[in-house]
Amino acid sequence: MNTIKIPTPREIEQAREKLGDRVRRTPVWQWKSDVKDQFLSAQTNVFLKLELFQYAGSFKPRGALMNMLNLSEEQLKNGVTAVSAGNHAIAVAFAAKSLGTTAKVVMPKTANSFRVEKCKLHGAAVELVDDVHTAFQRVKEIEKNENRAFIHPFEGEQTALGTATVGFEFVQDVPNLDAVIVPIGGGGLCAGIASAVKQMVPDCKVYGVEPVGADSMSKSLKAGEPVEIDEADTIADSLGAPHAAPYSFGLCQRYVDEVVTVTDLKMAQTMRVMFEELKLAVEPAGASALAAATGPLADEVMDKNVGIIVCGTNIDTESFQTILDDIR
Repeated sequence: MNTIKIPTPREIEQAREKLGDRVRRTPVWQWKSDVKDQFLSAQTNVFLKLELFQYAGSFKPRGALMNMLNLSEEQLKNGVTAVSAGNHAIAVAFAAKSLGTTAKVVMPKTANSFRVEKCKLHGAAVELVDDVHTAFQRVKEIEKNENRAFIHPFEGEQTALGTATVGFEFVQDVPNLDAVIVPIGGGGLCAGIASAVKQMVPDCKVYGVEPVGADSMSKSLKAGEPVEIDEADTIADSLGAPHAAPYSFGLCQRYVDEVVTVTDLKMAQTMRVMFEELKLAVEPAGASALAAATGPLADEVMDKNVGIIVCGTNIDTESFQTILDDIR
């Protein structure tokens, strides 16, 4: 694993310059309230990096755009393709539109209709297939037959450079962070953020968080290599990657201090807290980092400056309501 290319702080800075106004520099907001004090302590400073306010509703355009800005003119003209149940598909559709090209995205039939409509809104052609495995096969056909560039949802150097810009912005805005907590699906977000944070603030701890029912990175780190899980079973469908991949796994292995898991119940409860206390309506993945901070990582972050990545929110009102009703 020592052979992987590490994105340097200068390369990350250049990536942010390259992305320019195509992505938002999302705000950082400090949570101050009695509720926060009850969960943690009055001395714990909680800073939220609000990537839910990113274009397309999640951090995903950063990686998608980095990959697409790296394509040749001819490749870009031929268009792109992607496979995703939601946030990545929306981001690729958005990125393609912003770069003046076309996207064809393949989504499982189980994908939330709100997310499907978002893709179409950004001008993407959407193909719905039976399941994720079929989706990956179909995307390979599209790549071959239509000569479209495949934009991976979480793997690769350009993806990590894109996601690293989240960490880069965060430590610029809050230079004295003691810990950062990052949601993990496939690991692309955590790989990039961890690379940026650890090189810019070496003493800052980086924690990853996964749903109990989709713990591919935890299992991979234990095994010492990327592994696949039988199935993802979690309300946080954005974090339901079936496997870890070599490059993002390698960066996480190198830079992440610990990966913890949270239950669906804990994420749902945290969604409620974020809605009632912070006025943020987030999908389960967007609540996972704060769920970890007030759950399994509470002792680690107590009385410290902790950064929380609120990775996104592409959730419709019905699903949001259902999740909150289920925990009453």
